[in-house]
Amino acid sequence: MQSGFYLSIILASLGALLFAAKAIVVKFSYQYGATADIVLTLRMVFSLPIFWLAVWWNQQITSPQPLIRKDVIKVCAIGLLGYFVSSYLDFLGLHYISVGLERVILYLIPAIVLVLSKFLLKKTIDRRQYWAMAVAYLGITLVFLHDIQFNGQSAVFLGGILVFLSAVAYSIYLIYAGELVGRVGSIRMVALASASATAATCIQSLVLDVGQLFVQQPEVYYFALINALFCTFIPMLFIMMAVNRIGSSLTAQAGTIGPVGTAFLGWYFLSEPVSALQLAGIAVVLIGIAILLSIGKSNQNPAAAE
Repeated sequence: MQSGFYLSIILASLGALLFAAKAIVVKFSYQYGATADIVLTLRMVFSLPIFWLAVWWNQQITSPQPLIRKDVIKVCAIGLLGYFVSSYLDFLGLHYISVGLERVILYLIPAIVLVLSKFLLKKTIDRRQYWAMAVAYLGITLVFLHDIQFNGQSAVFLGGILVFLSAVAYSIYLIYAGELVGRVGSIRMVALASASATAATCIQSLVLDVGQLFVQQPEVYYFALINALFCTFIPMLFIMMAVNRIGSSLTAQAGTIGPVGTAFLGWYFLSEPVSALQLAGIAVVLIGIAILLSIGKSNQNPAAAE
């Protein structure tokens, strides 16, 4: 149904907005002395019970098919890539670059998903998706043009590389999640992926210094709870629901409108200015989303589907 497509676009956009907000939460945590591995471990440990509570609730109202071992292994593997490797690289990069520059780099995810989907999975890409992506990136460039500064510092270069690798890892996760979510289910998908990532973060903390998990300032745990619920569980669930409905490529592209909203979050929480250029860029991104909506109309046309 047409309304289902629109709902999926909204879910993908909200999920991307909440995911993008994690950068602000992480920056606040760093102000209280937390490191990337501590922030990531607390985020995953606090979010894991929420995921499995959701699984239990879902099983009470539905009758999901039993999981096969092969699918469990695949989900856990891509969970390590999408929720541990990708998040850790992103958190490390935030030590060296600004939230604005991090957002610019992460906007490459829809393009990476499109390219990998075409060449790795041999999927056909609707030409209008390329137009939607081009228009959205034009808007994104306008929104964050003033954030890009070349100061020649090696730390900025290192941070940029780390965040780009994070974008690649998450793009691969999105692609293969799209292949599995139909059989596994959105809620079980994110719960299993989160469980494998949580195990990896705990092992990492044991190797580095597990005692640091228990001696952080109270504010670090407060931000970890916010990160777990509003920047991890809810957006993961929204994005997997969207992937299940419209696929990974459209989900990634629809998510471009979400991170643009972090311009306003940055203005409110980090005192980043919102200029006329940024507002113009947001309008252009909305045009890109309108192109996506037109794809949904065509796909819902019975004649086009034959």
